[in-house]
Amino acid sequence: MRLETVAVIGMGAWGTALAQAAAMAERRVTLVGRDPEVAAAINTRHRNPAYLGDQVLADAIAASTDMAAVGAADFAILAVPAQASRTALSALPAGALAGKPVVLTAKGFEQGTLLRQTEILAALAPEARGFVLSGPSFAEDVAAGRPTAVTLAGEDADETSLLAAALAGPSFRPYAADDRVGVELAGGLKNVYALACGAVEGADLGASARSALLARAYAEMARLVSAMGGSASTLTGLAGLGDLTLSCTSPQSRNYRFGLALGRGEKPADILAAGNGLAEGVATAPVARGLARRHRVEAPLIEAVNLLLEGASGINGIVAGLMARPLKRET
Repeated sequence: MRLETVAVIGMGAWGTALAQAAAMAERRVTLVGRDPEVAAAINTRHRNPAYLGDQVLADAIAASTDMAAVGAADFAILAVPAQASRTALSALPAGALAGKPVVLTAKGFEQGTLLRQTEILAALAPEARGFVLSGPSFAEDVAAGRPTAVTLAGEDADETSLLAAALAGPSFRPYAADDRVGVELAGGLKNVYALACGAVEGADLGASARSALLARAYAEMARLVSAMGGSASTLTGLAGLGDLTLSCTSPQSRNYRFGLALGRGEKPADILAAGNGLAEGVATAPVARGLARRHRVEAPLIEAVNLLLEGASGINGIVAGLMARPLKRET
């Protein structure tokens, strides 16, 4: 399987960071997107100031607004927000992904359909071979070459290992895995729990409350992953515990920052209007609630986040309700 050239779809912070990682792994990279100004900055200045400030990008990265460039690459990386995946895939020329490995990196589920990213890919490009990349990683760290380890999950063990090797560089280390469902669910759900942890911090409820919430979030996530056909053991690794811990404790996480503002009493519309960047958990929370209800999984934390986003209750009232739930044994 030839994996020398890669097309990264999406010229935002995460797409550019993954292009940088692939270039450091000595792949030839084409960064594909719709903004000609961003493409020009990458090609002439080797920077993406709109998303990554003054971070210098590798010379091996070329940018293009021509979607046909995807079809010419050996494999593709889709690095657009979860709610934009369908639009991005629909914009590609017919057959551009046929027989091609496609690495899906969005951490979220589609509103309305409740579909995971691999399910969207299967619907729009059924001949593509989908892989899932997730784990504790911030775009700024990856682009700067700071040590980062992630999980890459695929159905074929040999292909997954080859693809992981093709993306591995001096500072970017993908671990191959086979549980695509578990990795996808962990990536999306951790953003919802990051909103909750941020809200607890924003309301000044204390580190003890945040730590307890984090532990119960892990248990709740495991229930939903298992019910949907994933493996709870996946959550002990980078895509589970690693990413959950990072997103639920770091102000660098946009979801955590959004939660902080919620906990301080700010309204979701005002937080969004402030332009603090995309918090995937806001769109994912109602989908996660729909999935939990569909699979009859008890998910009080997911329900609580939705109440907070909908303005149905404040953080103090929500926490009081959670604390008043019937006592049970911890398993």
